[in-house]
Order: sequence, then structure tokens, then C-alpha cells
Amino acid sequence: MVDYNLFQLPNGIRIVHKEVPNTKIVHCGFILDIGSRDERENQLGIAHFWEHMAFKGTKKRKAFHILNRLDSVGGELNAYTTKEKICFYASALERHTDSAFELLQDITFDSIFPEKQIENERGVILEEMALYKDSPEDAIQDEFDNVVFGEHPLGQNILGTPNSVKSFRRADFQNFVKQNLNTERVVFSCVGGIPLKKVKRLAEKYFGKVPHFKAEKQRIAFGTYLPQTKVEERAISQAHCAIGSTAFELGHDDRLKFFMLLNILGGPGMNSRLNLALREKYGFVYNVEAAYHPYSDTGLFAIFYGTEKSQTNRSRRLVMKELKKLREKPLGTMQLHSAKEQLVGQLAMAEENNVNLMLMMGKSILDLERIESLDSIFKNIRSVTSTELLDIANATLQDDKMSFLTFLPQD
Repeated sequence: MVDYNLFQLPNGIRIVHKEVPNTKIVHCGFILDIGSRDERENQLGIAHFWEHMAFKGTKKRKAFHILNRLDSVGGELNAYTTKEKICFYASALERHTDSAFELLQDITFDSIFPEKQIENERGVILEEMALYKDSPEDAIQDEFDNVVFGEHPLGQNILGTPNSVKSFRRADFQNFVKQNLNTERVVFSCVGGIPLKKVKRLAEKYFGKVPHFKAEKQRIAFGTYLPQTKVEERAISQAHCAIGSTAFELGHDDRLKFFMLLNILGGPGMNSRLNLALREKYGFVYNVEAAYHPYSDTGLFAIFYGTEKSQTNRSRRLVMKELKKLREKPLGTMQLHSAKEQLVGQLAMAEENNVNLMLMMGKSILDLERIESLDSIFKNIRSVTSTELLDIANATLQDDKMSFLTFLPQD
């Protein structure tokens, strides 16, 4: 059963809507199929910089009026940038839906990138870079991308470099938008109590006037993966470690099974195998997680944790031991049932968050051209066998496929 509505405007923009009863809040946003991997060599960090500049001035608004438009009525306006997406989104009371739609159209398509604001925001982003350097648990996640993907665009930091950020001018932003914006690869997602009829009316009113952009771009496919090991000394008090490799792309048939396998290994549950081994049994770590980021043509799997410098090698051996168990010992009947029910519950609770649901819907339309229902996902989860998980573990979690990045405290 389809529980969402999807329609397309003449300029190519698609609108996906889910009506949710018993809420007074509307969550909505534009998801653009543009990210840091679309940057050229002289554009590193410009997608993320564009995200910042969208709030700094449009053809009819200055920065203060953009920020005040929804904040003054208790709403929220936000944005983010990933390797393959830029998103501008908002949340507001239902009676301010009209304002949210209009404002999002304005900042997404009518930014003018004022030179003075570029100079101001340049400093903000340089401070953001400095903040990341002071947060090794964040920095190691970004730098591990480079260990796995190397000089490929997927390996570049979303923030760019200090030199690239210092170089951007107004024309650079305009050129980047012109090179990458395709309204047929833009989705507006909306979740709230408003009916489809109202969503159509507002979308046609505010988005129908957006010109039909049709930039032709070709993403550089990721080539051969070569495992790497890298150790850095830093002025930190704790060792930070990353272990992982490439993984399944977005459209791969085994993506959900791999996600389930990683949930068993290092998901958010306190009963994950890595948490039980590294934290509960030995007290080596405060937090350990296994992350999976699928992209259009490849993916990234990584384990992250921090530990005392003296426990670095022992912690790594425990992680590798858990990977070996997944490769060699199939889950028992009760273990498999428990793993399925845990994942089903986590996904059901995630959909209770309407902001996450709205963002997920938009990304699913862009990436997969559909939104799979929870019932369908649950059915697929419950059909997974222990043999399938064992086969996937042996295909993806081999020791010789792993890359390693370690930040060690300086003596």
C-alpha cells in the first residue's frame, strides 16, 4: 500500500508528501542531488559553503530577514551538506506552512551570494574547521574517508581546505550552481497534517515559477579500493581509532542485510557485540559504533572508538575477533530472531520522528525513485537467514580488506 503522494511540476521538481494526522507541525524541505563529490579540483568545500550562503541574502531578503522569517513564529530553518546531497529544510506550525514553502524556495533558488557576506562566512567556516581539529572523534571520521577513497572526490573533506575556502568569490558559487543544478534531480519533501490539495496549491504557487535547470554532470566513479594503514600523533589525551573498508552501494540487493549485520556488530543498542566486548567486558572504551554510508556507486563501512593509548592494540584485536566471529559462526535461531526484532523496532521508532521521515522520503525518491513502506522493509528483514548474513560477512569483513586510521596522543 502506498502511503505517500508524489507529483511533478513542469520544471521537473518532484514533490513527495505524507499526510500525518494528529500533529500541528509541518516539516518540509528541498533535497538536491548535489554534494561535495561534485566539486572540481578548484572547488573543494564550495557545496558546503553554498549551504551557508543560502541564508545570507536573496533577491528580496537580507540575512536577518531570512533568519527571522520562521524563528519569529517559533519555527526552525536548517540545512546540511553530504557527499551527494544538499538539503534546505524547515519546521513550522501548520498555519505558517505558506511562509515555510516560500522561504525555502527563496533561499534554494534565489540566493545572490553577497560579497560582504562571503567574507563574513569565510571566517565562520574556517572556525568550523578549527573546531573539527579540536574534536578528534569528528576529525577521524572525515579523515578516514580519505584513507579509504584516497584522492577520489569521496575522499575529500566536505569542508574543503583553508586555501580553497579563502579563494571563493561570488562568481565561483554562481558557476558551481550552473554546473550542477538540475531541477529534475530536486525533490521537495513534506510531512505534516496538511492535505495533498494544499501542498499542490502551494507547490504550484511558489515552485512552479522556478526555471527548468538541466545541468549535465558526470560523477567520477570510484575505482579500485586498496586497504591502507595510517597512524598520526596528535595533541590529544586519548587514542582514536577507525577500522573499515568500502561497502555496498545504494542500489545493491544486499544493502539491508549488510545494515542488519552492522547493527548486530556495532549498532546503537547497548547489546551490540562491540559494545559488550570493548566496554562491558573490558572497559576499554566509552563508546564504539559501526557506521555504514551507502553512495550511488559504492559505500563506506567503518568502526569508530576511542581508548587509552596503552589499550590501542588490545582494543583492535578485540574488534578483529568480533569480525572473525561474524565470518565463521552463523547466528543461532534465537540470536537471529532477536537481531531482526531489534532492527524492526529501531526503524519503527525512527519513523516516529517526522523530520527524519521527511528527509528520508526525499532522499529515497532521489536515490531509488521510490519509498519502500515499513511493512515491506520489515518483511525483508524477517526473511533474512543466518546463512545469508554469514555469506555477506565473508564477502565484506575480511581482515585483508580493512583499512586502519589511528590518532595517538603525543608523548
